[in-house]
Amino acid sequence: MQAIAAAPAVPALVTPALVTQQNMQAQTAPARPAGPLASGKRDAVGEPVARFFSATQLAALHRLCELLMPPMGGNPGAIEAGVPEFLDFHVGQSPADRQQMYRSGLELLNSRSAAKFGKAFAALDATQADAIIRPLLVLVPWQFELPKEPGARFMAAAHDDIRVATRNSREWTQAAIAAGRRPVGAQLYFFPVDPVYKG
Repeated sequence: MQAIAAAPAVPALVTPALVTQQNMQAQTAPARPAGPLASGKRDAVGEPVARFFSATQLAALHRLCELLMPPMGGNPGAIEAGVPEFLDFHVGQSPADRQQMYRSGLELLNSRSAAKFGKAFAALDATQADAIIRPLLVLVPWQFELPKEPGARFMAAAHDDIRVATRNSREWTQAAIAAGRRPVGAQLYFFPVDPVYKG
């Protein structure tokens, strides 16, 4: 081990083929955008791409966010605050049981919508969506534990997550400041961590 540690580093051999390959990669690789992206402010120029939920699940989550936390009183709603994209990241980093609860819950919304109205949950109007959501909402005052029934459990967790994420978003804080109101909390808000961007 001491001999290996004391041995001088040997530079890697560079072959003509390797140089040609590297040159081709450099020519075909897209140029890194200048401006906010170069300074590390990726959120200002990029649009996050879903990584955890399927397309139909994310669409159902978007519709659920629209319905449960719309814009009100000059404050942004969950969609304006980017909550579906945040939850896509957040749930994707959560324990397996929470991931399964969300996936199963969103699939339940889609399956009940298809059975009752012949279309996905994302395509329902407000009245139709209410008919799917309302049976799953268990509103019990001072209930600290999630319901046992899987559909109601998902709805209670999603309702709370959507509300909390919206109120802790940058957009919510900016709206409060613009209206001359004192922001809630310590003016801290979430950002997606290392999101994937499409440009």
